[in-house]
Amino acid sequence: MMEREGVLERLHSMRRPTMLADDNDDADESKTKKNIPFTTRVSNFITRNGILWPCLTLTLLLVLFTSTAVFYTRSLVCVSSSSASHLTDSHSRFYFFGFDGLDSDFGSLGVPWCRSKHGKTVEWTSKDLLKGLEEFVPLYETRPIKNNMYGMGFDHSFGLWFIARWLKPDLLIESGAFKGHSTWVLRQAMPETRIISLTPRHPEKYLKKGPAYVDENCTYFAGKDFVDFGSVDWATVLKRHKITDPSRVLIFFDDHQNELKRLKQALKAGFKHVIFEDNYDTGTGDHYSLRQICDQFYIRGGGHSCFRDSDEARIRAKRKKFWAKAVDINELCGAGEAWWGVRGHMRDNFNHTNKAISYAEHFQNSRKLDTHNLGDSRAKIQRLWHILVRVRT
Repeated sequence: MMEREGVLERLHSMRRPTMLADDNDDADESKTKKNIPFTTRVSNFITRNGILWPCLTLTLLLVLFTSTAVFYTRSLVCVSSSSASHLTDSHSRFYFFGFDGLDSDFGSLGVPWCRSKHGKTVEWTSKDLLKGLEEFVPLYETRPIKNNMYGMGFDHSFGLWFIARWLKPDLLIESGAFKGHSTWVLRQAMPETRIISLTPRHPEKYLKKGPAYVDENCTYFAGKDFVDFGSVDWATVLKRHKITDPSRVLIFFDDHQNELKRLKQALKAGFKHVIFEDNYDTGTGDHYSLRQICDQFYIRGGGHSCFRDSDEARIRAKRKKFWAKAVDINELCGAGEAWWGVRGHMRDNFNHTNKAISYAEHFQNSRKLDTHNLGDSRAKIQRLWHILVRVRT
């Protein structure tokens, strides 16, 4: 504690201005100066420089004020009553007062709310998350892959680490390991728990070109031994690892496969806890995601308009200028005003499979998720995402 106070004192001393020897002289001299009235100073300025510059300055300020008022007026008239009622939420306020000046029912970039329809809350609190962050930040600094391009960043890494630590599963399974960063995150969360990793290319192959992580207590189905998650005899594998309850297993998918397909495979094997890494928004990504499936008119924040002259189209075009990941109407909508998936298509396997689906099928997919009662999981991710937004901003 004494050392910490000493560091703070040194920081404060560095910020204090250095007192010069003649400071007192300047202070004394200032007392003898006459206070010239403001009107006299303005009159002297105009006499020396003319009246042109003051007029130009006043005109410029008036134009800026008027344009700002018009900008916010145009933004405010588009806010629906339901949107305005959510401005008390910290996340909504962030976007409302952000560069685009508008929050709307279809959310930032069209992300549906997908909150729990049962209204249940998560088990952890904001205090638990902040305590976890204090522990995870120094841990993250020790990661072996500093530049995990095309892989998870800090926020998703923390989410995976926190949930794994909270659930404390008896076995960890990941589908898609890339260079091994997610394996490292799982290992930091559960140092003694067995990990099974299914990935087409073994992470050790990346060691030849740069940093990668290979876990000694991990069973790899990789390279010539690779088996797709849906083709594994999980009953035999679990028995081999002495796991009698599949609900005590945590599955992490980062394999860019149709998430509805993966969910069905996991449920068929008896697994209960599933995490998906790449939860792409409608109109983006290389596979059909839960977020895309959740994007329905009957869900708050879901459903989109393909009308080119709509407020939504205008807002999306505006956001596209500032954020490359923003999705405009041309990317969102396909033939026949199909806005689900990616232009009305259900992508799979890194976009190697691209199947057109009807709205009826897309709607039924969302009902299947409701049947599997994913509401609580949605609420957990929503709570986790909100605390991360507050920490990052």
